[in-house]
Amino acid sequence: MNRALTIINGIGVLALAVICVTQWRSDRSLNIEVSQLQRANQVQLGSLVEQSNTLRGVNEDLAQFKERFSKAHAELSDALASARNLERENTQIVAERDQLKASVTNWSAAVAERDVRLKETLEQGRELSRKLNESVTRFNELATNYNASVRRFSELATNYNSVVDQLNELRKPSKTPEKSSAATK
Repeated sequence: MNRALTIINGIGVLALAVICVTQWRSDRSLNIEVSQLQRANQVQLGSLVEQSNTLRGVNEDLAQFKERFSKAHAELSDALASARNLERENTQIVAERDQLKASVTNWSAAVAERDVRLKETLEQGRELSRKLNESVTRFNELATNYNASVRRFSELATNYNSVVDQLNELRKPSKTPEKSSAATK
């Protein structure tokens, strides 16, 4: 009887060892994947901050452009009023007006180019946000799987401990003399 229990116990220990090794390998690969996802998440956050700073700079440039454009527009209005009042400076004012028109055209082209860049930056931000959301979702799935694995391992350990306790109870020497003499036979 003791030999059979020893064999069963040995088989149980081997089975538990196999389960532990399998669980360890599974948890190890999950931990490696979680680490990789965290690194990717940090890289994406850094890129997102960098793009946010770039966008802030572009917005400041746009505000400066609007201010400069307003000033240029006011100067053009003043120049036209002066041209009507002073004919002898007519040629000089016409040249300044043409120069201001060229500036406005250049600024309009610059605004169009800036708008294209803003749209590209916004699209990149959206793409990064989408990737970040995918990474967070994947991380959450991995965390859920990891928690389920830990719960399964805890249940197995609890079951194993109860089996060991029962086995220890069975192995305790009995206190009655009849059972001890029967065990020696």
